[in-house]
Amino acid sequence: MVSTTEKNDSAVQESVSMKALLEAGVHFGHQTQRWHPRMKQYIFTQRNGIHIIDLQQTLGLLEDACKFISKIAEEGKSILFVGTKRQAQDAVQHAANNSDMFFVSHRWLGGMLTNFPTIQGRIDHLVRLEERKAKGGFSLLTKKEALKLEDEIQRLTRNFGGVKEMTKLPGALFIVDIAREKIAVAEARRMGIPIVALVDTDGDPELVDYVIPGNDDAIRSIGLIAGRIASAALEGFGIRAQEQAALAEQIETENASGKDDEYVTAASGETDTNSEAVSLGTPTAEVQEQEVISDNEVSDTVENNIETQTDSASIADNSETEVVGTDNGRESEEETA
Repeated sequence: MVSTTEKNDSAVQESVSMKALLEAGVHFGHQTQRWHPRMKQYIFTQRNGIHIIDLQQTLGLLEDACKFISKIAEEGKSILFVGTKRQAQDAVQHAANNSDMFFVSHRWLGGMLTNFPTIQGRIDHLVRLEERKAKGGFSLLTKKEALKLEDEIQRLTRNFGGVKEMTKLPGALFIVDIAREKIAVAEARRMGIPIVALVDTDGDPELVDYVIPGNDDAIRSIGLIAGRIASAALEGFGIRAQEQAALAEQIETENASGKDDEYVTAASGETDTNSEAVSLGTPTAEVQEQEVISDNEVSDTVENNIETQTDSASIADNSETEVVGTDNGRESEEETA
């Protein structure tokens, strides 16, 4: 399978025009005696015993089918391309590889969808054989045994090579010639898998979810329609990739914003701690400085009070001395008299 990242932009095919449909011979149906009555609504006319398909309807229905395929790819689901007739094999493989999808182009094995675990077991066996060969394990065998395993690898590759990497059921099937691929149609309907199909005038359109009326025998017709389906899948992949990139950018932005919020919260926590420390009596540098100033003021006040008291005491002593001296003078005057 080819990775979508390795694809060139030119692989994406624009909407198909009416001219392209005409040039590819999409409008040619089967002979008038080989038609399905339910395809009558898609038949424009008949010419020389051949039914002519109404390409106006083909054009509109093709675009409807492409929108559905694009949506399936956008959801991350896979599309299985099925076309085992000789004219369809190369076109189916090419379209599947261009869109990084899966394909069945050799033979549809019964149980491909309805017995998927068993099919997975056979695919795992193929992978083990390929790994053993790559490591040189076949060189230890006899020539006959080695040839036998080589034949088994080739047979398994023809049957499962296009689905070797398909680990789960596909989101939709694109089928070329539903009359030939009736087993694939039956299994898909049983498993509830939507079907998009190129339906010729001999097919039953009611078996298909998205009908594309057109010639399913001409190589150019099959290649044109299959290529447009592959392009629709690529368009869906592109939309999905853009959405994933936008989501990743959003997550990265949110993570960066979360780190900023954590930093702000941590800074707020430090501020709250300082506030709590002040409220709980834990002195900060400013508070300690204020307390030192207050202590000095108290000391100065106490010293002033002491000096004031000392001065007052001295004044009182002097006054008392003067009074005593006055009394002694009076006593001397009385004695003289």
